[in-house]
Amino acid sequence: MTPSLSSRFTITACILAALALLVVLQLHLLTALIAGLFVFALIDVLAPRVQRYLPRSNAHRIAVLALSVIVVGLTTLLVFATIALVRQEIGDPKVFFDNLNPLLDRARGQLPDWIVDHLPDNITEMRVAALDWLRQHAGTLQLAGKAAARGLAHLLIGMVLGAMIALAANGSRGQSRTPFVAALHARSRNLLGAFRDIVFAQVKISAINTLLTGIFLLAVLPLFSTPVPFAKTLVVITFIVGLLPVIGNLISNTLIFIAALSVSFADAVAALTFLVLIHKLEYFLNARIVGTQIHARAWELLVAMLVMESAFGIGGLVAAPIYYAFLKRELAEAKLI
Repeated sequence: MTPSLSSRFTITACILAALALLVVLQLHLLTALIAGLFVFALIDVLAPRVQRYLPRSNAHRIAVLALSVIVVGLTTLLVFATIALVRQEIGDPKVFFDNLNPLLDRARGQLPDWIVDHLPDNITEMRVAALDWLRQHAGTLQLAGKAAARGLAHLLIGMVLGAMIALAANGSRGQSRTPFVAALHARSRNLLGAFRDIVFAQVKISAINTLLTGIFLLAVLPLFSTPVPFAKTLVVITFIVGLLPVIGNLISNTLIFIAALSVSFADAVAALTFLVLIHKLEYFLNARIVGTQIHARAWELLVAMLVMESAFGIGGLVAAPIYYAFLKRELAEAKLI
């Protein structure tokens, strides 16, 4: 095969890959893509290690099949356990509103007058305002509920597809491919590598942030002051939004600061000081882990996230680090950077 023909196959495969990634965003299939890549990446990493302890005959196939069931099952249980934990801490809506009453009273005594003027006078007024808002946005909330159910379905289907593709990939090991199929396979491998570089690295960063935040909210603050309300939920949120590079930490920091402010101004200052330290730590971890993996600085990821969010909304924001890492892999493979 001549170099020009090989380049033509590669360019065509790159165009198709770019179109496929664009279609994923346009059709709101990002949840399924990420779930499938996550399951496939885990199986791809763990299968060679597991097969060492299995009989040689069909060892890889058995390892892939067993890991597919385990990974999909555990991930599904983890998702539902997280939802159950958040619902348990929030509890009954009436009790939830009653618990907000003392928080509202403390906030009114600690915040500036120009903010207090915009707060409800009591929890009854807040409940009435919330019910009015729910009535006015009933249609939007109904659509949001359908979107959440659809997203959960996409998550489950994506995980099953990731396991099925891992099994199919095992069955095609050693088989010869046409040049064009080989070029498409190389693009898929680059996407998988970009996903693994970003997500697995970000999971490490988020896990470290969550561990430190959990120690601060669940152990340190209760020793010296009143426990922060909804601390367990805040810890869970810290891990989930922490999967977004840089911006996820800002989201969790804001929620924690507001919760701490509802307890006391001193707790809010302590939380803010702690969160600034964690924020600095995350920049270091990003430079050390993510930057080393994909050779990208924090500002590059922020620019990619800003552009993708402007173009595709929240889906673009989530996809930006993965797509940017994939782009850098392709450019590096083509020796353009």
